[in-house]
Amino acid sequence: MAILHLSLPSSSLLNSSIDLYSTALISPKRLLHFSSNQHIRDASLQFPSYGSNRGFRISDKWRIGVSFFASFLDRSSEIESLKQQLLDAIAPLDRGADATPEDQQLVDQIASKLEAKNKVKEPLKSNLLNGKWELLYTTSKSVIQSERPKILRPNGKIYQAINLDTLRAQNIETWPFFNQATANLVPLNQRRVAVKFDSFKIAGVIPIQARGSGRGQLEITYLDEELRISRGNQGNLFVLGMVDPFYRVPV
Repeated sequence: MAILHLSLPSSSLLNSSIDLYSTALISPKRLLHFSSNQHIRDASLQFPSYGSNRGFRISDKWRIGVSFFASFLDRSSEIESLKQQLLDAIAPLDRGADATPEDQQLVDQIASKLEAKNKVKEPLKSNLLNGKWELLYTTSKSVIQSERPKILRPNGKIYQAINLDTLRAQNIETWPFFNQATANLVPLNQRRVAVKFDSFKIAGVIPIQARGSGRGQLEITYLDEELRISRGNQGNLFVLGMVDPFYRVPV
């Protein structure tokens, strides 16, 4: 998913505009490589087949297995390469606050390539969605307050937590505002949710009940155990990284 956002004047989480936004560093994964000097013996070793006079070629079975495995590794390698490209592109952009239109276009292009290779076709049925995610990048100005002076922006980390079993979500700002917002999630299909905000906390301690005060939608377009990409109903892009898969949102 992506972070659910509602900003009040004192914070990017509590505002008159609503954004629902959808990693921790991506840890590189080991890839297996076959040496060009290694060969699978294609001998004419055959075993008699039972109930048939046809022989069973061991080499044919190995060819099929190795071809599938190599194809799987190629796809995984390409996904990992795209994830690293995305992280490299957003690293100097202060979560998107310093992004130029050219930067935004590049990030969007890389994100689109990852979205095309998304393996989790029904993210709202996947446990990979559960836990606390850190916002790494967004094009939403209301979330990162990019039009404010830097000292008045949320300079600490911003998180979103999601629990599918309770259909609850929580936005958490850290330094300097420490605001929070919680919401109910309503699945619209297996990729898109509607959000209904019901409570807020100013400075993390002052509760404000605002049941039904804000609504938005979010589509989860890429999901794995490390990275999440989402598109908001206002066209904004959100990139988040997993930090705590066991975090629970208050009910």
